[in-house]
Amino acid sequence: MATRGSRSEKVKRIFQQFDNNRDGGLNRDEMAALVVAVNPRVKFSDEQINAILDEVFRTYGEFIDGEKGLTYDGLLRTYDDGAGDVDRDFDALGLELYPDENKGASIVSEASSSSIADERVTESQRKQRTTAWAGSPHHEIVFDDTWKLVDELEILLKRLQAKQAKNGKFKSDNFDAYSDAGWSRELGPSAELSEKRVYWEETGPDYGIFVKELGALRSRADGARSREEAFDGQMAIGRVLYEHQLFKEALISFKRSCELQPMDVRPHFRAGNCLYVLGKYKEAKEEFLLALEAAEAGGNQWGYLLPQIYVNLGIALEGEGMVLSACEYYREAAILCPTHFRALKLLGSALFGVGEYRAAAKALEEAIFMKPDYADAHCDLGSALHALGEDERAIEVFQKAIDLKPGHVDALYNLGGLYMDLGRFQRASEMYTRVLAVWPNHWRAQLNKAVSLLGAGETEEAKKALKEALKMTNRVELHDAIYHLKQLQKKKVKSNGGANGEGAFVIVEPSKFKTVGEKTTLRQDLGSAIQIRAFQRITRLSRCNVDLLKKEMNEIDVPVTFSGGGGPQKSIRKPNLEGILRRLLSFLKPETFQGAVKAINERILSVLDETGSGRVDLGMFYAVLAPICNGPPNKRKRIAFDALLWRPVNEGSSQIRKVDAVQYIKWLRAIYVPSHGISEILEVHGETDSSMVSFSEFLTMFDDPDWGFGIMSTLLKLENGDRNRHGRRVCAVCRYPVIGSRFREVKSHFSLCNQCYSEGKVPPSFKQDEYKFKEYGSEAEAMKDKCMYFTLQSHKSP
Repeated sequence: MATRGSRSEKVKRIFQQFDNNRDGGLNRDEMAALVVAVNPRVKFSDEQINAILDEVFRTYGEFIDGEKGLTYDGLLRTYDDGAGDVDRDFDALGLELYPDENKGASIVSEASSSSIADERVTESQRKQRTTAWAGSPHHEIVFDDTWKLVDELEILLKRLQAKQAKNGKFKSDNFDAYSDAGWSRELGPSAELSEKRVYWEETGPDYGIFVKELGALRSRADGARSREEAFDGQMAIGRVLYEHQLFKEALISFKRSCELQPMDVRPHFRAGNCLYVLGKYKEAKEEFLLALEAAEAGGNQWGYLLPQIYVNLGIALEGEGMVLSACEYYREAAILCPTHFRALKLLGSALFGVGEYRAAAKALEEAIFMKPDYADAHCDLGSALHALGEDERAIEVFQKAIDLKPGHVDALYNLGGLYMDLGRFQRASEMYTRVLAVWPNHWRAQLNKAVSLLGAGETEEAKKALKEALKMTNRVELHDAIYHLKQLQKKKVKSNGGANGEGAFVIVEPSKFKTVGEKTTLRQDLGSAIQIRAFQRITRLSRCNVDLLKKEMNEIDVPVTFSGGGGPQKSIRKPNLEGILRRLLSFLKPETFQGAVKAINERILSVLDETGSGRVDLGMFYAVLAPICNGPPNKRKRIAFDALLWRPVNEGSSQIRKVDAVQYIKWLRAIYVPSHGISEILEVHGETDSSMVSFSEFLTMFDDPDWGFGIMSTLLKLENGDRNRHGRRVCAVCRYPVIGSRFREVKSHFSLCNQCYSEGKVPPSFKQDEYKFKEYGSEAEAMKDKCMYFTLQSHKSP
């Protein structure tokens, strides 16, 4: 990171490069040339250039010198406000610092990091040896007495650090391996946190003494001659504490500053930053919202801060798992500041997080155009390309991220997953090994390493890797994986090329699978139900009581809107819908909720939002959600019907239009049973029918096995039995313990698990013209059936 001195000299060289008439200002033509020159890969239209110039000349009006244009101080302020990257622009223009300027920059750097002297030095000396942030245009300390507080606080901090270092309690970690959050930590890029995160010991007597002395400094600040001076003192104390990563103490000073000047943006912004670092995302979001409110109320005074506030507000929302809402604020930041590469990267990452891969790739590519060495953007672009099926390009992009940052955990881990998907297991295990070299306790990397070794045929190494993973976490899937390995070795089966070490198998066409008895589930129905059950697990909707949907309908006030066809709707924007989902799934942790929103956006919202308007018919959404929520099946159907009644076209009636019921079934099948065609529904029932449907008639339509959602009975069977274990029985194909239903072939007596049965896999040693299966929900059912068989046999014998 450049020092303040070298930054200002670089800005001066850029200014001089484009001040063609040497009048000390950049007019619109000169400023336009600068914008184009520092963004060589971006093709601006005349409208875009004019919009950017209008924004700059309006926001920085105080730095406009008549016809001359933007002064040097104004250009410096734009960089301090994050409108561009000084180092990137300087390099892009091919400029160099003059030798004497380099010398000057080093003097400034040394002065800014020198130790605190006594208070009798002159003001100019004091400003030289105080941290660089204090002298920047919008962080400057206003009152002389505030400098005295800063000096004394620096002395206290050095004393505390020396004592803790002596006792071995002062620690710092290098976070270079991890993805940068991308948030604006302060009111300018020159004040980024260092690469090292510092951990202070906050329980010892030394720290207690420090806090007591710090309290005395705060009291002195509060006892200043005016409210403005007290504010100046508290803000400076907070800034020093923040720079030394004492976030809890910094927060106290920033909160006090908020009390002293509630409509000043800076204390709210910095308090939000502290809360974010401390993991208090909801409180951080509230502070950023207050900063946003103050900035909007203050007019142009705080306009230059809006992009940073939007970015940090978005990241705080992501901390709560609200990614759709975060996208809105990242977009706002990118619109206000088109060269804000961090905002574009964050937008791309958030879009990827909700499953909108094409839009994500576009935003990430723009961020990389502006900052080619942005390792995190390359990493996320690689993930987006992989999701889009562009695997070879994704490998190149991941490798670029790793070249830029060799220990990039996310890039290494994601590249390992890509190699796994491609069946390149040896390369995958190498990636996971590199992850573990940086992060030794990464149990998922350890587990994936075991799976990739298994895929590569290195069974003994895979077993060792699994045991290492078991030391890191005691999750049940690891126990199952170890048991699976033992079964493979016991049977000495050959792999069929599957990544999970499956034994050899053949896939039988559906017509050859027959069922014995009415209770045995059809193979195709089970396959669809398994997919729905997987969706329930990802979204945790099976833990969401269906009554909560009814409660939301009763309590929420949604204005009626009119669609393109003119029909009234209670439609809602996706970010607002995300807020409803947060209430329905309030028991989820933020990262789990984020995964749920992604799955719902990909599977449900993408279908309901046919036109891509970003709005969804809320009544239809509730109705589609109801069948897969938790609760008795009849109640789920009733609330689905009530959700359709709640829509404006049916509101106040006890019946719904048949056309709405048909449309609902169409959506339901398109979302949950996409392998089944839906064109027949429209052909048979038609959409011009004006008749009404009662609840009993709706049930008949809903339960119809061919045209309705008859698959729900199979889904209920999975919900009730997918934790059942069948002793030590394993599937004849995948060799994993059988969980859920067991499908026993009545002639050859081999057993299949739910998944292998639904996919039509059978062991190649049992070649038959047709296969007849009987389903057992538990081992007790199987034993009962076996006893009945022996009883019948004994009766038959003479």
